Amino acid sequence: MFTRNRSRNLGQVIAVATGVIAFCAMFSGTASAQLSENKTRITFTVPVEIPDAGAQVLPPGTYTFKLVDSKTDRNIVQILSKDELHVYATILAIPNYRLKATDKTVMTFAERAAGQPQAIRAWFYPGERWGQEFVYPKSKAVELAKSSQQPVAYIPDEVAQTIVPGAVSPPDVATAPSVIALREVPVLVFKPTGEVVQVAEVFEAPPAQASQASTALPKTAGYTPLVALFGFLSLVLSLIISLPKSCAR
Repeated sequence: MFTRNRSRNLGQVIAVATGVIAFCAMFSGTASAQLSENKTRITFTVPVEIPDAGAQVLPPGTYTFKLVDSKTDRNIVQILSKDELHVYATILAIPNYRLKATDKTVMTFAERAAGQPQAIRAWFYPGERWGQEFVYPKSKAVELAKSSQQPVAYIPDEVAQTIVPGAVSPPDVATAPSVIALREVPVLVFKPTGEVVQVAEVFEAPPAQASQASTALPKTAGYTPLVALFGFLSLVLSLIISLPKSCAR
């Protein structure tokens, strides 16, 4: 009798422990997915110009850059206040490749004439080779390309003018008319020589595996449903084992 009860109790403990571990694993996966969001805070010590039809210039301070929508060939980035309560701009970006990833956030700028604010060019998230090359209105892209002697991606001025800075709050980004327009607007590149070319002629497209990864489930969610089911069955089994003999009969 003692051996039988000990075996039953041991089985109950194992089943309950397995269930608890399974459910803990499920919740830890959710937390990891939330923490993996591409978002970073940047502090500028000088005024910085950002892509905007009105040539918006951010004064020195700390800002949040957040990737809010990602597709294979274009992304939507928001620039917010440090506390993320105010949206300064919702802008379009295309993939930009760098040879070596770094462990810190990297921002690049287009060179400007003396006395003019630096114009932000690209944002690279820590540990990633693929960054965000910001797309400017055509008139501004022409100016930047000539002053920096580098190609600049652009969208038509008439489309850029329909995007009101700060009008799109984070919860409504996916369905906002201006964001939908950014997803569909054609993007071209203006070269310092005055030539207009396709994006693929200047910026390298993401590899096929990166494109597939963008449509796959997050890595942290791979086995969560199976683990949760296993945990639930383990808890049910523990309850059955713990039933009195009279109930079992």
